[in-house]
Amino acid sequence: MSGFFGCVSRNACVNDVFYGTDYHSHLGTKRAGMAFYNGEKFVRSIHSLENGYFRNKFEDELPKFGESNMGMGVISDCESQPITITSHLGRYSVVTVARIDNIEELTQELLDKRHHFAELSDSTINATELVAVLIGMGETLKDGIEYAQSKIKGSCSMLVLTNHAIYAARDKFGRTPIIIGKNDKGYVCASESSSLDNLGYEYVRDLGPGEIVQITADGVRVVAPPKQRKQVCSFLWVYYGYPSACYEGINVEDSRYRCGAAMAKRDADIEPYFASGIPDSGVGHAIGYSNEKRIPYKRPFVKYTPTWPRSFMPQNQKMRDLVAKMKLLPNEAFTKDQKIVFMDDSIVRGTQLKDNVIKLLDAGVKEVHMRIACPPLIFPCKFLNFSTSRSTYDLYTRRIIRDLEGTDNLTDQMLADYANPDHPKHQEMVDTMCKHLQLTSLKFQRLDDLVNAIGLPKCDLCTHCWDSSSYTE
Repeated sequence: MSGFFGCVSRNACVNDVFYGTDYHSHLGTKRAGMAFYNGEKFVRSIHSLENGYFRNKFEDELPKFGESNMGMGVISDCESQPITITSHLGRYSVVTVARIDNIEELTQELLDKRHHFAELSDSTINATELVAVLIGMGETLKDGIEYAQSKIKGSCSMLVLTNHAIYAARDKFGRTPIIIGKNDKGYVCASESSSLDNLGYEYVRDLGPGEIVQITADGVRVVAPPKQRKQVCSFLWVYYGYPSACYEGINVEDSRYRCGAAMAKRDADIEPYFASGIPDSGVGHAIGYSNEKRIPYKRPFVKYTPTWPRSFMPQNQKMRDLVAKMKLLPNEAFTKDQKIVFMDDSIVRGTQLKDNVIKLLDAGVKEVHMRIACPPLIFPCKFLNFSTSRSTYDLYTRRIIRDLEGTDNLTDQMLADYANPDHPKHQEMVDTMCKHLQLTSLKFQRLDDLVNAIGLPKCDLCTHCWDSSSYTE
């Protein structure tokens, strides 16, 4: 994913942007950047995060941003940003939380019109630069932002820093959030509500789908009203969101408690000694499970974090697997001869979970019952980067289905049968996974239970990864 933080204040806001952006570190691991307008010029800095943390990379550079009272930062799993360009609309910087599914088509369309792009990283087209160029094709900033949103297939929320304001525009279906906060000196806009409290900002509201606002130190002006159709990414509550964050008024940790409780209610056939979460994103689900099941919550796995960041920080899969393996330490005081039910947020490629199970068996666990907080990931995401990869068959579930069907040509009906928790093929798939992963038992969350745990109508949630349901136009 990615996350951004912007601020416009009557006072210098460099520190607020620095710390506000840092509070989004769980949302991205590849690159980060900040841009400020200091009253005379735009000042920008970008660093790789693949060998360090945001704070370490940017702290020494803060003095160069001076006493700027307007700026923004971004933590990204994707390309270098912010991007600053000059067009007939003036100079502006752009940050995005986006996945542009038709980036090649849009790139060629602009090249045919004799636009050009800089190779900023990896010799590929920078999606944020593409968005910045599309904005420049409008008659006004509002027109340009709306034009960009209309052309993009996928999702795109953005902040646009000008010499007089920040424009915040949420994805046209609201798949990724933008939250507005304020204090007595100005306003902020952020991907995560949890970035507000410690900086002294109070929550104002979430932007609606497709809404565009202009933010100054004096207030927030609606430039384009919100649209009616909404599909917020469900993984914000399952996995991405920080426990203290709220989206659409719904707290992440509270939703995870309800999610775990829903799984416990369907688990009358096992009697584990205690419940545990695969840290960190499985912890809230496991606490909800243990409370509902009335069994203890314990930690047979402890994450060693001082030198090992998130498991998918390296972009190379082999290195991701190594980091995941090295950072989780089994606690044998809670493993030998134990019957344990574990909660994990999801199964993507399956390799990390398999390694964890082997660790548990080696540590003497008698029974390993695995409960997954969301349904099986069957359909690669078109809108974010969570379950997206170079090949559909990087998804563990798709590989299992392919092997069971004996063909790569999986029809929509085949996939629908496996996605249906009441269909025999679904249970056959889960049983095969359970055997392959050497588990005592395995169950996935039902989609209806997950929707109830989140607390929004299903039509307001994007559930494409599980049932291929989504708005595209």
